Amino acid sequence: HYAIWLEEQGVADWPRYFQEYPAVEGAPRRRHVWDLPPELHYTTWTAERTIANIERSVEEEKPFFIWASFHDPHPPYLVPEPWASMYDPADMEPGTLRGDEHEAMPPHFALTQQETADFSGYNETGLGAHGLHSHLADAELSRQDMAVYYGMTSFLDQQIGRILETLDWLKIADETLIVFTTDHGHFLGQHGLWHKGPFHYEDLLRLPFIVRWPGHVSAGERSEALQSLVDLAPTFLAAAGLPVPGRMQGVDQLPVWRGEAEKARDEVIVEFHHEPTTVHLRTYIDERYKLTIYRDQPYGEIFDLLEDPGEHRNLWNEPDCAALKGHLFARLANAEMKREPMSMPRLGGS
Repeated sequence: HYAIWLEEQGVADWPRYFQEYPAVEGAPRRRHVWDLPPELHYTTWTAERTIANIERSVEEEKPFFIWASFHDPHPPYLVPEPWASMYDPADMEPGTLRGDEHEAMPPHFALTQQETADFSGYNETGLGAHGLHSHLADAELSRQDMAVYYGMTSFLDQQIGRILETLDWLKIADETLIVFTTDHGHFLGQHGLWHKGPFHYEDLLRLPFIVRWPGHVSAGERSEALQSLVDLAPTFLAAAGLPVPGRMQGVDQLPVWRGEAEKARDEVIVEFHHEPTTVHLRTYIDERYKLTIYRDQPYGEIFDLLEDPGEHRNLWNEPDCAALKGHLFARLANAEMKREPMSMPRLGGS
């Protein structure tokens, strides 16, 4: 536990670093620059625990699987020096909303551009959903946030470097499969949006995805093959020479990673389900098109990612795209059937 680790480092009063305002009379709100020393930051802690587990496994001569889950970069935009001032806000160029691009989108998109938008109609549970709030942002503050986000990323990069150096030092780098990825993307002003939410643009769905496995995966290669996070478990099992349970929905991507196949899947399904019915959407993506449907709603989204990679023209209501809509709905239905798990084979012809 991070708090226990902090106390082991001699920081008994660690909660003071996690208050919005320092416990000093007249001190400004903590924003962008964090007075928490970098050696005590949870990014450092995650790397420390990862390294300790690797070293213990090697000492015990045991194979290991480690999921090193780093929290940052993530709001609030707050990081210690030197990372907080590593990038100049003046060099940052946040994304923007292009004209009336939200007019053809589902109604919650346009609501994000109102100062006091009413999202109460989406709030079934009282818990709320990520992203359903005003996304209007001050231009100068946005550049500062973006610069700190870059600094948080560089801090993460340094700590991942420590893990990779440990593998080299232990002489196991060449026999260790490493995957670097994340759970979702992040809006930095693109389409007038910030952070995340029920907005299935590529900015949120396309992820960093790097694989390293010397002798198995060629260095420096790039692939356009569709990948999904649900593919990681069956791929890791295949790499370890273990059977893949039939109940798993993902596919083995190992042939793609090794360069033996161009692709392992024809489509990807992405879901967002933060409220029982009002915030429940599902997206089908293939090599060219993207279809997003909303539970119990007549609206949706269709984007041609080849002709409109920036996703500024929603084709959902365009008459000329009626046949395309029907085709994509059929593809979505087929994709849902394909991912249905088959836990066991039929027995005795039953």
